[in-house]
Amino acid sequence: MSRVFWVRHGPTHARSMVGWSDLPADLSDADRIARLSAHLPQEALVISSDLIRASATADAISANRTRLPHDSDLREIHFGDWELQAFDTIPDQDHLRAFWDQPGDIRPPGGESWNEITARVNRAIKRLLDAHPGRDIIAVAHFGAILTQVQQALGVTPFEAFAHKIDNLSVTELHWRNASWQALRINHLP
Repeated sequence: MSRVFWVRHGPTHARSMVGWSDLPADLSDADRIARLSAHLPQEALVISSDLIRASATADAISANRTRLPHDSDLREIHFGDWELQAFDTIPDQDHLRAFWDQPGDIRPPGGESWNEITARVNRAIKRLLDAHPGRDIIAVAHFGAILTQVQQALGVTPFEAFAHKIDNLSVTELHWRNASWQALRINHLP
């Protein structure tokens, strides 16, 4: 069995759609960071997205754990032309609503679809499980990346996965056992 502890990066305080933009995380709450680190298994391997908000969060909670190289496949959804725009400023509101209400093959202009981010994150997790069978893994990533895995563990539709809240600095614990995922905790705040 492998356990993956998905941690959402620290807050950026951005009020827009932040996908591949490399905004820093606010990691100033030292007590919260310490509680999060203490909650996670000490022998776990730590990996993160290559975006600074995730990699800095991973560095802040890694303590004496083994740190694996960043993996760009753990990035957030690529919002393309919608990147860093507030929801109400997107010109084609019907397209925007369809992206969130009917996730699958719909993509933002110049961005990626739900199915594309899911395939990308699945590749990253498969590589990790193949390279480190039976190990605990702490994966510091993003809202969308984590939800792709929640969807698989719960066996729900993408739309149902979007109903789950994934707070900054929360832990979503998924177990890989007998070739299937199980969700033990979603959005736990230590």
